[in-house]
Amino acid sequence: MKHKAGFVNIIGNPNVGKSTLMNAILGEKLSIITNKAQTTRHRILGILSDENYQMVFSDTPGIIKPAYTLQESMMDFVKSAFQDADVLIYLVETGEKALKDEDFFIKLQNTAIPVILLLNKIDLNDQEFVEEQIDYWKQQLPKAEVYAISALNNFGVDNLKSRLVELLPESPAFYPKDQLTDKPERFFVNEKIRERILVHYKKEIPYSVEVETEAFEESHKIIKIRSIIMVERDSQRGIIIGHQGKGIKRIGTEARKDLEKFFDKKIHLELYVKVNKNWRSNPNQLKRFGYDNSN
Repeated sequence: MKHKAGFVNIIGNPNVGKSTLMNAILGEKLSIITNKAQTTRHRILGILSDENYQMVFSDTPGIIKPAYTLQESMMDFVKSAFQDADVLIYLVETGEKALKDEDFFIKLQNTAIPVILLLNKIDLNDQEFVEEQIDYWKQQLPKAEVYAISALNNFGVDNLKSRLVELLPESPAFYPKDQLTDKPERFFVNEKIRERILVHYKKEIPYSVEVETEAFEESHKIIKIRSIIMVERDSQRGIIIGHQGKGIKRIGTEARKDLEKFFDKKIHLELYVKVNKNWRSNPNQLKRFGYDNSN
């Protein structure tokens, strides 16, 4: 049997379950998941390897009309997903009608890349409505294959994997077979801390925050980590720290537990909060945080 390998890129509107889907396929929690839109900011690769194939999945930010420079950079990650895909997964949830950016939808209708449209969250609706939705999407994207799934409940995920393997081109593996992602450890430290902030804070706070890990020192028994939470204003710094430091302590405790599960090792985590004014609109700062997608 010849070896197959290829890139399977997942796109869709915010909050439709792209990260949940990739984590379900991989059996690992690589992408952070919250009920807030724009949880995913980067394009995160998850690599699934078997003896006869390697599927390289991309979880991308939800498609939006950008309002500031950070969001423009996030949409650049989505555009790049069209450029190297062997298969495109377009994930929608029941009741949805189109992408939030019409240009992306037109691109999807006209692409020569095989498209699989996944209707997600079908467990929240009755069978009749799900069938109506399937018919609707078959009309919108006649060339796409349409499947109904529930990523959260792992329904339809195994059948999807089998179909994706069939669609992959013959190719040697792109990455070592034991590699799970293209991102370094510090990236996942930053994401686990940011996930806790998304869970506990409302309004503008989660979207004004970036996390940078300054130190990651691993020994046999423990990983010592020092991370900085960046905010845009002094008032946000006070909110994150909280009364008598209770806010930052809660984030630190929960993030440490998540990281101990992720790395399977004892973690010592130090957290600090700094003001980095208007970083979301500063090209140099965005480049520093890995949002520059120009090369």
